[in-house]
Amino acid sequence: MFRIAVFAALIQCLGLGTAVVYAQDHIVHDAEYYVLEAQNGRKWAAEDEGLDARLAELRKKYGRPPNIVHVMWDDTAYGDVGIPAIQMVRGLKTPNLNEMARQGLMFTRMYTEVGCTPSRAACMTGRHPVRNAMYNIGMLREMHGLRGEEVTIAEVLSQAGYATAFHGKWHLGDIEESYPHNQGFDEAFFTCYNQILSLWTRKGEAGNATIGLFEDMLPNDPYKLDDTFVTKGWVQIAEGTKGGATRQWGDNSHDNYMKIDPEAQRRTLEFIERNAKKGQPFYVANWPNMASFLPQPDKVSVARSLLQDGLEGNIDPFIGKLLAKINELGIAENTLVVAMADNGPMAHNPPPGCGFAETIFRGGKGDFLEGGVRVPAQAWWPGTIQPGLAGDILHETDLFTTFARLGGATQHITTDRIVDGIDQTALLLNGDTHSRRDYVFIYAGPNLGATVKGNFKRHWISSDPIGEASGIPAGFFFLPSDPREKSPMLVNLIHLKSPFNRMRVRHELWKKRYPDQTEKHGVPFTGIENAPPEVKALSQPPASLKNLPFDPLEYVENLDDLPFDSELDAGLGER
Repeated sequence: MFRIAVFAALIQCLGLGTAVVYAQDHIVHDAEYYVLEAQNGRKWAAEDEGLDARLAELRKKYGRPPNIVHVMWDDTAYGDVGIPAIQMVRGLKTPNLNEMARQGLMFTRMYTEVGCTPSRAACMTGRHPVRNAMYNIGMLREMHGLRGEEVTIAEVLSQAGYATAFHGKWHLGDIEESYPHNQGFDEAFFTCYNQILSLWTRKGEAGNATIGLFEDMLPNDPYKLDDTFVTKGWVQIAEGTKGGATRQWGDNSHDNYMKIDPEAQRRTLEFIERNAKKGQPFYVANWPNMASFLPQPDKVSVARSLLQDGLEGNIDPFIGKLLAKINELGIAENTLVVAMADNGPMAHNPPPGCGFAETIFRGGKGDFLEGGVRVPAQAWWPGTIQPGLAGDILHETDLFTTFARLGGATQHITTDRIVDGIDQTALLLNGDTHSRRDYVFIYAGPNLGATVKGNFKRHWISSDPIGEASGIPAGFFFLPSDPREKSPMLVNLIHLKSPFNRMRVRHELWKKRYPDQTEKHGVPFTGIENAPPEVKALSQPPASLKNLPFDPLEYVENLDDLPFDSELDAGLGER
């Protein structure tokens, strides 16, 4: 619990004078939030009275809190959705998403993390992934995942009586405690990895999209000595229920991969209808795979590319079906739908024919540049959210805290750790200029890459090593006039050096009080009831290794000793 005395001491040490201590909700936020609250707390408290009255009125009218649907897809640049002029240039159309944006609130400054796994961890826990060591993007036999002691939005809403479901790309680990139905969801249909699953198939091996994963498809190598080096077993997609069994769904073929999104969408629509008819509030996350990394013969968009075809031929039709189902069931005015991308485009080392590209902002997936973390996002709630644009800053962690507030579940948020997410109910219900955030910390793996404060941005990982060494780097940017972060300013913005330094010091001092966790590792794919022999074998070393002078599985608990190499994520601000 955040103690009032600590809050007062923090405000005084920030040089803001005697603190006026407002009633606390006991959620521990990052230090910067309290700087804002000290200056705006009275106004926010008055605003909250009105918000509470409106939410109570809605709950009385419908007999339950609002339903919540969160759709999140991959790697899309700001402007590729919702802005027809950019779409015309980029060769795609998303009429359903664009209409949703016109009817709802379209965000111009939704920030995410730099990649798939960290973004998904941020949404689920309301915490920057550096805090729970979920900054590594999981790949085959990663042997790590979201810790069981993390508190997810599914767990929070479940305690408030919500039915919860997850369908699609989870990508938060391959160890058993990280499975979504072990993280609070009543039901789950999920992949542990990303779209590279489409290449980890015999079809991918045949096309050299994967080389050497299926060794039996290659000529015999007479020099091969180690038969344990290449992974032989994994699960493409699994399903499970809270407290129930986990089962593999289908096989690891490319044909099965192409069935995942249609099945996930079917389950989401069925889940919504089932709970709407029961009169139970629900929260469902549908995070699609969107497309295969193997080019498909049936083209949909003018661009003929993976991204554009995935948006126009998969995501957009689903949004149309989703909103139509919600309207058909008569629950639209008690249902919030948020649709967004998880990070910027895969502008570095993309698969061929993918169509990923920068638009307004420079950079992409893996970058702390705006192009890597500023994404298309919109919220739809007829009768409650007024149509419009929001220029306010918000971060995807804010969804966690906002969903909890809307669901009447704030009291179930844990108070023993930092929750970065800020309640943005005021922004949703009152519209533009009502955000309670004007800052973002952007991490590149475990390293702080940049900080945003209002229209200003400082790169901590700088392309000016000489200036960085001297303490006066050309790492300051004014985003409205330089959205591509190509023209760092030194003299013009050097007055911001100390303010940004103060922000960082406060942030890191608070981390000392609430230290970051290390990665949680384990044997992958345990607890799967119908796992094939090669998957079960992952937890049992081959007989030939039984007599080694060390435990063959000892390495699992020491994987976090490996250094994080920023060079593995191309383009962390260097371009």
